[in-house]
Amino acid sequence: MNDTLALPAGPLAEASLRLARESESAAIADHSVRSFLFARLLAGQDGSVRDAAYDEDLLFTACVLHDLGLGSLATAEARFEVEGADLAASVLTEHGVAAAEVDRVWEAIALHSSLGIADRRGLLTSLTHKGVFVDAGRFTGLDAAVLEPVYAAYPRPDGERWIEDAIVEHAARSAAAAPPYSLGAELLRQRRGGA
Repeated sequence: MNDTLALPAGPLAEASLRLARESESAAIADHSVRSFLFARLLAGQDGSVRDAAYDEDLLFTACVLHDLGLGSLATAEARFEVEGADLAASVLTEHGVAAAEVDRVWEAIALHSSLGIADRRGLLTSLTHKGVFVDAGRFTGLDAAVLEPVYAAYPRPDGERWIEDAIVEHAARSAAAAPPYSLGAELLRQRRGGA
């Protein structure tokens, strides 16, 4: 395995990856790992790995847990981004992470789908957002040759239905899971044939 594919080690990283793999579909868990690998590549490319705010362990946790709200632990009591952030905060707190760092990860996860906001909320939130959107094909910035080893190790399913289906399924569970104008509400409206 080359450095591009190396994942952080340690109790928090291992617990985060295990939780994602146990509670999410394989496609979503792999998307979360790819999101981290892309975020780290972006940080290396733009030099932010040398920034005092860069913390690879927190970045790994934020990326790997960013879609917990689409997994089996979600109760549909909030939009999936917030529900995932709450679940991740519990994991970090259980591992003794300081409250300020828990809050940074919470924000990164809660805002990961917020275009135009996430990239203005600090390095961790911005990198998490960009890593997620590189994998979604909506953010460029990495050459195709850099992406290839990641996709070879963690293949991406064809199309986007796998992630959209999970978001719609979560949104359809309750009104609280699909507040007006949220990503979940919009995808659910489109799926139901709304204008």
